[in-house]
Amino acid sequence: MGRANPCPAEAEAAISIVEDRTGPEAREPSLHRRILEDVEGRILSGEWPPGYRIPFEHELTEQYQCSRMTVNKAITELVKRGLIERRRKSGSFVTHPHAQSAVLEIHDIRLEVESLGLPYRYQRRTRLDRAAKAADRRLLDLPDAARLTEISALHFAGAHPFCLEDRLINLKAVPEVASETFEDHAPGPWLISRVPWSAAEHRIRAVGADTRAAELLAIAPGTPCLVVERRTWSGGLYVTHVRLTYPGEMHELVAEFAPTHPKQP
Repeated sequence: MGRANPCPAEAEAAISIVEDRTGPEAREPSLHRRILEDVEGRILSGEWPPGYRIPFEHELTEQYQCSRMTVNKAITELVKRGLIERRRKSGSFVTHPHAQSAVLEIHDIRLEVESLGLPYRYQRRTRLDRAAKAADRRLLDLPDAARLTEISALHFAGAHPFCLEDRLINLKAVPEVASETFEDHAPGPWLISRVPWSAAEHRIRAVGADTRAAELLAIAPGTPCLVVERRTWSGGLYVTHVRLTYPGEMHELVAEFAPTHPKQP
């Protein structure tokens, strides 16, 4: 026998249950996304810089009028993205950008920054065509009358300086560089797309930031930095020498290698 229709009291209870499902709990998924996007936006815009302690979870719970679980889910996702780190008993803090690059690879700094999930920005500071000095001629094996293009630029990750680039380009090897301003684009990718370089040499050093580098990178003088110097050449001519200076805590170099095997007798 089928069950009789519920009495009015039972029907009222059933309706009440349905209505409860449209309450605050139903808004949790959208709140989670909103919290994530709000916090991420403040980090990427620079409003919350590296090292900044974000509000505690109970504070965000009160601010967004949601459950602690919803806030925790949003923060956990930002931790996985590398934008936030949790410190026991201290709270959650905005992380410092930390990039990796292959030691023997000529890489694009834009891709390094974008791999961190941060917006990239390039700023050319100076550009000068000049005669090569004695030190330049030794560095790039140039004759006395050689001329160079000298460029200084900054690469940004979000609102913060990520890398200082100081570059010399041999005008004999790349004469078309004389008509390039590099105001809107970095010289590295431009050279790679136009000059069929045949070999490269890397030198990697740890140095303390001098006054100029410290000012441009917005760090204290003497801060440990990783300096990558690279020369490339093509057709018997050195093309360019670049010095890339990174604040040490923001960058590491990675190399993959395999053991060599002795020749078989």
